Amino acid sequence: MTLNHQEADRVPIVDNIWQATVDRWRNEGLPSGIEPADYFGFEMVGFGSDTSPQYKEEVISIDDEYITERDSYGGVRKNHRDFTTTPLIVDYPCKERADWEKLKPRLVPSDRRIDWVSDLRGNQRERSLGRYITFNAIVGYDKLQKYVASERLLRAVLREPEWMKDMYWTDANLVMAMCDRMIDGGFQFDGAFLFCDLGYRHGSFFSPRHYEDQLHPVFKELCDFFHARDMQVILHCCGNVKELIPYFIEEGIDCIQPLEVKAGMDVIELKEEYGDQMAYMGGIDVRLMNLEDPEPLEKEIREKISAAKVGGGYVYHSDHSVPNTVSFKNYQRVIELVGKYGKY
Repeated sequence: MTLNHQEADRVPIVDNIWQATVDRWRNEGLPSGIEPADYFGFEMVGFGSDTSPQYKEEVISIDDEYITERDSYGGVRKNHRDFTTTPLIVDYPCKERADWEKLKPRLVPSDRRIDWVSDLRGNQRERSLGRYITFNAIVGYDKLQKYVASERLLRAVLREPEWMKDMYWTDANLVMAMCDRMIDGGFQFDGAFLFCDLGYRHGSFFSPRHYEDQLHPVFKELCDFFHARDMQVILHCCGNVKELIPYFIEEGIDCIQPLEVKAGMDVIELKEEYGDQMAYMGGIDVRLMNLEDPEPLEKEIREKISAAKVGGGYVYHSDHSVPNTVSFKNYQRVIELVGKYGKY
């Protein structure tokens, strides 16, 4: 109802919690054996398939602080062992288009890309609990950064548009084919949750002109595909992407998330400008969850949720994810405030 811009009984609650945060909360009162999603009543859960080239994963080195691994995309990543930070990309599988052409034949649909045991059982369990279930997939520019280093990829946006389009479409076609395989095999979905970061703090990674030419038609096709299967489309897109929102609306994206406050994304401003052309998920400044003074957080939740929930179209989420600097007690208060100000 919310994503259809209808007022339900309350604002839905969804969030993303770091594993390191969960580990902290276990020592602060979160009962053992209960996940935060169940404890706090999060109302959305997602399942997806492996849309990588499925290279063999391997640990290259490990010490007391770091782990370096080769992933299923063929890249090498170095990360803290608790995975609390963005990893350092040591190597990428594609330096030039010729590398992509060698990799591309691996990107074909296959039942081996789906967990037919745990995920299918989980899908059925979550359905019985009444949660909103999404088909999850990384797509677009965000996906290509797993293949090509960012600097090289941005040069390709400018100088090799046909290569960019080929990568976009190859990946999107695989994503759509795998969604159909999962549905045919018994999975049930209410929506699609697509992940594609397109901006940084001050704006989008590349111009709207390049977006319109290269990625806009791909997103339009993805939205048409999911809508034809009665699935709403939610787009995770970090950074300041205000200038791309008219394209998102034209494509048919139903909801944008997470609305990073530190990047200038303001849910009240977006609601005023675009109204019910799009729904919004997020926009609650996670930095305020660390403060000892409770007033700024309550003001944030009261003002933003009170404005954004009018006429439906708003789902609670932090403005990115909840780091391990946030205490269990403080987050309990967040959910209490969302419940208080999210009622209709």
